[in-house]
Amino acid sequence: MRRKDREITGRENIEPILRACKTCRVAMSAEGMPYVIPLNFGYTWDESGLTLYFHSGLKGKKIDALRKDPRVCFELDTEDGLTGEGDLACRYSFAFSSIVGYGSVQFAQDNEEKRHGFDIIMQHQTGRGGWTYTDAALSVAEVFWVRADSFEASRKVR
Repeated sequence: MRRKDREITGRENIEPILRACKTCRVAMSAEGMPYVIPLNFGYTWDESGLTLYFHSGLKGKKIDALRKDPRVCFELDTEDGLTGEGDLACRYSFAFSSIVGYGSVQFAQDNEEKRHGFDIIMQHQTGRGGWTYTDAALSVAEVFWVRADSFEASRKVR
């Protein structure tokens, strides 16, 4: 990270960003071009590392791209507001916290893995568990996750 003064380290400082974010942008290669999309997500962070969980339909540009090349970059951020004052544009900026990382997608292989992934996503998005997923609903859904190979967090303060 170039700006060490903005670097955030330690799980206790990084995880609040994950908890605050409900959307993760995932970048991939699609048809030879960069392609980035916002996705709702859930996450786990345990002794094996940070894993982000996503869901999708079974078909489409995103799924085709991820199956062809599972390598991705991901980004999450919070907006903390405009900073600056006066008449000079260069005195203005925007405060934020962000996480940027890399990993590879893995797809759920069966309905149990899909249920597990959906449980993680729904817990993060709604703050509650106890969800039910029918086999019919799971048959038209794809669940996939990215185990972060690496990531870094940064913050620009007001």
